Amino acid sequence: MPNQSQQNLDPQLPHYFEDGIISITDVLLVLVRQLKVIIITPSIICSLTIIYVFFFTSPVYESSAKIMSSSGSGTTQALGVAAQFGINIPINQSEPQWVYPEIIKSRTLARAMLQRKFDTEKYGTQKPLLQILTYGDQEPTVGIDTLIKAGINRVIGMIDIQQNGSFYELTLSGFEALFVRDFATSLIEELDKHQREYNKAKTSKTRIFIEERLLSTQFELESAEEALKDFTDRNRRIENSPSLQLERQRLAREVSVLTGVFTTLKQQLETTKIEEVKESVYVVVLDPPEAPLWPSRPNKRFIVIIAGFIGIGIGIIIGFIKEYAENSGEDEKEKMSEVKLLLNKYISNIIPSRGLKE
Repeated sequence: MPNQSQQNLDPQLPHYFEDGIISITDVLLVLVRQLKVIIITPSIICSLTIIYVFFFTSPVYESSAKIMSSSGSGTTQALGVAAQFGINIPINQSEPQWVYPEIIKSRTLARAMLQRKFDTEKYGTQKPLLQILTYGDQEPTVGIDTLIKAGINRVIGMIDIQQNGSFYELTLSGFEALFVRDFATSLIEELDKHQREYNKAKTSKTRIFIEERLLSTQFELESAEEALKDFTDRNRRIENSPSLQLERQRLAREVSVLTGVFTTLKQQLETTKIEEVKESVYVVVLDPPEAPLWPSRPNKRFIVIIAGFIGIGIGIIIGFIKEYAENSGEDEKEKMSEVKLLLNKYISNIIPSRGLKE
């Protein structure tokens, strides 16, 4: 049986496989010998990547806007009156902490957006957003409820909003530059409309409360006035009776308090009616959305460069494996042949099965 020194002198093995130490010169020698593989591998990967990014990926455009909340001059005095009677009605509290993050990405606003129509180069003019985002030019194969649910999820997925100080950065993504700009503009309009309707509904609730309380106060005031009148008619001379004087003061005080409440409610009712029909701006647009000049993703140049580096790495690995297989002993060559055979068999079994499934 040959000893270790005889194995090291075997002429079939290159000198850089003689021991466990590999020098830089050995590595360079392998790279030069397998230069063809190292060049062809990244070339093939880059070519496939270029074909993929240019013919099989869709560009994504983004349009941004800066917005902030406006309170819209609510009926604060009317709310104070309601609070005096133990009822807290939050009118016109357009606080950005809950309004924008929740409402802009809510299903309610997304459902309203699906009813709007947009112009696109791909689907034509004045097409509903539901059609654009779901079935396009094809006939729908599912029910309207399924389409609406899918459309809502896609609308929410197109929206991104981030807080930056006192304002918000709203970013919309889509497949066309003009479409994404119009989408962002319509979303801001829908948000303002939603806020206006919400505050109008709350103002109407306040008005209804004040009207009901006004009727109740008017009835109480009339009853108190009648009681004071009856007391005065029955007791013409009360100068010498402290108890009657105290009773008269109590009745007069009750009339005075109810008169003040009735007057305040009457004033606030008129104020609330004015606020109910008053048009206010609830969304202030600092920077309106604009049509992007270039798609934001995919970054084709970056993807191709990364694919090139990956291809070079794979090529180097393949080169070392090929060099080792070519310069190994018979046992190693048989093992590599078996590995290659098993890989070919595995791939041949997978490809037909995938074809049948398709």
